[in-house]
Amino acid sequence: MSKVKVIAFYLPQFYPTPENDEWWQPGFTEWTNVAKAKPLFRGHHQPRLPQELSFYDLRVPEVREKQAQLARIAGIDGFCYWHYWFGNGKRLLSEVFQQVMESGHPDFPFCLCWANHSWFQKTWDPNKSDRLLMEQSYPGEEDYVDHFNAMLPAFKDKRYMRTEDDRLIFGIFSPYDSPQLNIFMQVWNRLAKENGLSGFEFFAFIQGHRQLKEFYQAGIKYDRIVYDALKDAYLSSFRSIPKMLRKVFRIMVGLPRKMVEYKYYVDIACDRFSQLPDVTPCIDPTFDHSPRSGKNGIILLNDSPQLWGRLCRRVKELLSSRECNQEYLFIKAWNEWGEGNYLEPDQRNGRAYIYETGRIFNQSDSLQMKTEH
Repeated sequence: MSKVKVIAFYLPQFYPTPENDEWWQPGFTEWTNVAKAKPLFRGHHQPRLPQELSFYDLRVPEVREKQAQLARIAGIDGFCYWHYWFGNGKRLLSEVFQQVMESGHPDFPFCLCWANHSWFQKTWDPNKSDRLLMEQSYPGEEDYVDHFNAMLPAFKDKRYMRTEDDRLIFGIFSPYDSPQLNIFMQVWNRLAKENGLSGFEFFAFIQGHRQLKEFYQAGIKYDRIVYDALKDAYLSSFRSIPKMLRKVFRIMVGLPRKMVEYKYYVDIACDRFSQLPDVTPCIDPTFDHSPRSGKNGIILLNDSPQLWGRLCRRVKELLSSRECNQEYLFIKAWNEWGEGNYLEPDQRNGRAYIYETGRIFNQSDSLQMKTEH
């Protein structure tokens, strides 16, 4: 029976930046969209608001310590911080992780996933034009060397997560965005060994079967595939309905076009993971993209801590049946509040998702966990 190591994606946002001040408004963060979200139909739970951590600023060390404490209760083995490097040394949202590095706190394991995609205005406001805000580029080997050297202190940090054969876990969000990614990975593996490290385990983040097909066609080689089945659930739930009829129906009744029952997502996700024994599952506790995208966002309906627990148990059983000594499970996400995609306590469920996750993945007694505050 394999042991399951649980890693949660972590958004290092929620503090003002000069770029967001310029593009949106002074003081803009993800909380701006979260707080102004409204229900789009009867029974739609919006806004989703934080509870005990409140509308935090991630530059505050006490907030990050509290997050790590809650993650331990939930049986999370580490955070996977989204990492933004746009080429030619341009970085965004790096301040929080830099503070984690420099302070040594929280003393909680971490790895990185490169969010290598361009930023567009429509990503945060569907009513705006599709103006390019920040372009992702791949300038070549010199930039890849600079990128590696900038992150080398993190790679040498004792908290950085490694595989059983001591390779550094590093993800790539858009795994076939450029043929240059093959060169990038070769350069980083060479530099790692030159600096006394054992190299990298590069994982490709794949969202659904369609993207998986495109990924294989691109021919870029990765060590691991981390697979999120959320888009599979949405697409398969309407497969029998012609696309045009589906669109007309949604417009006529005024409903968002991309809704799916959470219990259906649970079944589809587990089926996909069973059909793809070589992929590493990534599962979503909740998802509601409407704070960012309005009626164009994917929405999981009728999610609950109980259904989330069912998904966790089924995926754990599936992974535990595999023959290798160490299996990984990714959770998306710890704190993607703008996507309604989080484990952190909210005003509707409190710590229920934390405790449900911990009952399955934490060795601590669940009654003891319930008394921790």
